[in-house]
Amino acid sequence: MTVHLIGAGPGDPDLLTLRAARLLGDADVVVHDRLVSPAIMDLIAPWATQVDVGKDPNGRRTSQGQINQILIECGQAHHTVVRLKGGDPFVFGRGGEEAEALAAAGIAVEVVPGISSAVAGPAAAGIPVTHRSASSGFTVVTAHQDPMTDSPLNWDALATLGTTLVVLMGAARAARIRVRLLTAGMAPTTPVAIITNATNPSQQVERMTLDQLGGTPVTNPSVIVIGAVAALDVSKLAGSLTPQLTGSAA
Repeated sequence: MTVHLIGAGPGDPDLLTLRAARLLGDADVVVHDRLVSPAIMDLIAPWATQVDVGKDPNGRRTSQGQINQILIECGQAHHTVVRLKGGDPFVFGRGGEEAEALAAAGIAVEVVPGISSAVAGPAAAGIPVTHRSASSGFTVVTAHQDPMTDSPLNWDALATLGTTLVVLMGAARAARIRVRLLTAGMAPTTPVAIITNATNPSQQVERMTLDQLGGTPVTNPSVIVIGAVAALDVSKLAGSLTPQLTGSAA
């Protein structure tokens, strides 16, 4: 009996790994998050039991402790269990916590990586997170840190790195991100791109400067890209450079 922690990627089912697609068709139980796209949910075997443990920001919430217990109980009772997460299970997906809980209960765990929206979101908008003439690196952070953490983000350092900053789960905190970075000395004219529903048919891309970030509400789920590369759009160049992502739109 094994629990498979699977990354569903950013939404487009064509971006699933072959192993992830096969396991969805073989699973006895699929424990899934709220934001997994319907096209990926359609790949689940018709006989499989589906357990929705998604966190609705305006209502129902399943605590992480409850999710861990559900996974343990399913892992003890079924041969093949899939824990389906958006993006990659180990990139702000709490996959590490779930793997630890399962291992402590004596249940085998397999991780099936997925494409993180931290790179797929920008790519779908024609934004390379690194570019020799614009950025020699990128940093991925979450705007939704555990309030009990002993290591809060150092926004002063993030503002002065001179590389691309990718913010996940930052929609509701966009204005605060703007204030923190401006206060730390980042230029108001720094390019910013917001990619909403990346790689899905409803994808939207909005470009602006840092001083405009959060001026209007940002829809969730969105990826926020801050830095010189956010002004690029290679999808408008030669076809050979166009990101091949189904449903992408600028």
